[in-house]
Amino acid sequence: MIDMPHFLGTLMGKRPDALQVAALCRRDGEEGLEVLLVTSLDTGRWIVPKGWPMRGKTLAEAALREAWEEAGVTGTVHPEAFGNYVYTKRRKTGLDQRCEVLCFLVDVETVEDKYPEAGRRKRFWARPKAAAKRVQEKDLKLLLRTLS
Repeated sequence: MIDMPHFLGTLMGKRPDALQVAALCRRDGEEGLEVLLVTSLDTGRWIVPKGWPMRGKTLAEAALREAWEEAGVTGTVHPEAFGNYVYTKRRKTGLDQRCEVLCFLVDVETVEDKYPEAGRRKRFWARPKAAAKRVQEKDLKLLLRTLS
């Protein structure tokens, strides 16, 4: 069956959303459940580790790999997406691209100090509601609040 709004949007020159994957990393902290935020490389805003799907990996495995590269986190990733959100990515060309991000829960086992993007990003652990206040994307805020 044809998705008519998507099909018509394509005919009218609208590109479909690009797909990214994200890791919603969680652990038991001193005051209860904590989630991980990292800073983005370009603007320094608070985000969750995320990136593009990877050849040879499931979407969940790619999300776990992003958690390692961007935050030094290892753990167990849940195979089904927990939720999704949409944001606008500013490309190097200066053009904006809408991205849909599928979010996968990661139960954190270790947090390392040496990882690929160490020194380029800050890490921040917070209770879900506090983390939701730090991110900009409305639907990501809602997802984080559901973890409380």
